[in-house]
Amino acid sequence: MSSHAAHGHHDAPASAAPVHAHGPGGDPATEIDWDVLGPLLEQEAELNAAQYEEAARWIAALPTAPEVRRILDVGSGPGVVSCLLAEVFPEAEVVAVDATPALLRRASDRARRLGLGDRFRTLRAELPQDIGTLGEADLIWAGNSLHHVGDQRAALAGFAALLRPGGTVALVEGGLPTRRLPRDIGIGEPGLEARMGAASATRFERMRSELPGAKRETEDWSALFSAVGLAPQGTRSFLLDLPAPLDRPAREHVIASIAREREVLGDLLTAEDDAVLERLLDPEDPEGLHHRPDVHLLSARTVHLGRRA
Repeated sequence: MSSHAAHGHHDAPASAAPVHAHGPGGDPATEIDWDVLGPLLEQEAELNAAQYEEAARWIAALPTAPEVRRILDVGSGPGVVSCLLAEVFPEAEVVAVDATPALLRRASDRARRLGLGDRFRTLRAELPQDIGTLGEADLIWAGNSLHHVGDQRAALAGFAALLRPGGTVALVEGGLPTRRLPRDIGIGEPGLEARMGAASATRFERMRSELPGAKRETEDWSALFSAVGLAPQGTRSFLLDLPAPLDRPAREHVIASIAREREVLGDLLTAEDDAVLERLLDPEDPEGLHHRPDVHLLSARTVHLGRRA
């Protein structure tokens, strides 16, 4: 399982990246250049770091919070959130779990740079088949990774079995679609991002249907927690609001993520919308993303908590 590091819900820009729990084989886009995608995932996670830190501190401050000695970041990607969790929980060992060696190397490198090496390690694992190899934990963070497992209920039950008494599963699932442009950008038909979101939702459903052992679940996460023996502990959403005009790093991320989204959505986009995206990505076009003063970054990520009694 590879998360998008923070990676966004399925209708967020980076979520267009074909990263599945079972590997990329079932996805239309099977060739992944991790030297390109890894930095994009890392940059997105860094832009969202304040959201994830707020979520982690919310967990740490709960009256029911256990002593956190071991954390599993399942679908860790390049380890930005893993390292953040290590900082918020300074007594804990943090294990970054992912199926992609290139991303785990980035996670290890980041932990060393931040001086976290003595409490940080990586574990290559494919879920759901390797769930029994992860070991016990007091906190399992699953950032937009559970939806890459065919049988989500069974995977959640597997997480529950790994928790020590009082331990918590934190699911980052849902939230709101990321918005980067106004509804009417002055070229093409208004509503470009809404149509891209619809295409991404179609692609997401296709991805889900192709997963091994795929089972449809009503996405009532509190009910799913209860079904696997966990007590729901609350749900909160965390906002990223970077208004226009964006600084250079945020603008560059928007450009890279929209380029990636266009590539992966492919024929799910209309010819007209694809032509607009070509203009938006053209660095010489005055109406493009490189020059527009109205480019912004707005998203909300939702965290659901379940606790083992």
